[in-house]
Amino acid sequence: MVSVLGALDADLVQRILNSPPFHSVDGVINFRDLGSSSGAITPGILFRSGELTRLSQRGKDELKALGVATVFDLRSQSEITKYSSATPEIDGVRFVHVPVSDKDEYDPMALAARVTRFETDEKEAFATLYSNILESGARAYETILKHIRDKPGEACLVHCTAGKDRTGMFAAIVQLLLGATDDAVIQDYYLTTFGLQPALPHLVARFQREALYQKNKAGFEIMASAKKETMHASLEMIRTKYGGAEAYIKQCTTLTDADIAQIRKNLAADPVAKY
Repeated sequence: MVSVLGALDADLVQRILNSPPFHSVDGVINFRDLGSSSGAITPGILFRSGELTRLSQRGKDELKALGVATVFDLRSQSEITKYSSATPEIDGVRFVHVPVSDKDEYDPMALAARVTRFETDEKEAFATLYSNILESGARAYETILKHIRDKPGEACLVHCTAGKDRTGMFAAIVQLLLGATDDAVIQDYYLTTFGLQPALPHLVARFQREALYQKNKAGFEIMASAKKETMHASLEMIRTKYGGAEAYIKQCTTLTDADIAQIRKNLAADPVAKY
């Protein structure tokens, strides 16, 4: 991971992090507005990020200034406990725990344990991982989508540990549902490459006591990557396995055509967009 950290020009990283869709929320990594990313979603309604564990008072104020009223946490409880990474309370903000899985299978250490799959066929391994996340995370994603359906105009934040895999698949489904182009979805995913840069030293410090990290540092680099071709393969997987984002929602959740229409109405940047 250290080589990943050093691979990007520091000035370039800073320019990107200081520009939309990124927002500065002190103590939070990879925080950005999905509306500014895709062009299909109204800005200021749906945000994504990494964990809020290190959120400062200034960060709390910045989060509230963005209008965020509800925060959805996709991490497992055992993951939160293991890393002592509970989210701090914020007056006026509701926190909803919606784990993609009750197991540890999607926390960073568990992902790294499967790194041999990535070394032989990285794109296919990520596509398989993301397919599994879509299956196990359907109930969590449904909860968030119902909130969007029922709370028009109310800003919410969706996060996991790094804001890359579990959050990234939710972001992809929502953007596709709202008619975003593949290029827009892929670019949004790729931005995590920059969003994670400030956090890499912290993540290394967290994991370097783990024997798995010592034995397979290269695996952590793969785990931290957010390559465009990875999301391209994942979009192909969504269409091949489900028939698209809308079909995924219909197959894997209880949401109806009317629900989907309301979600689109509440999020759409273009009120007359055709889907």
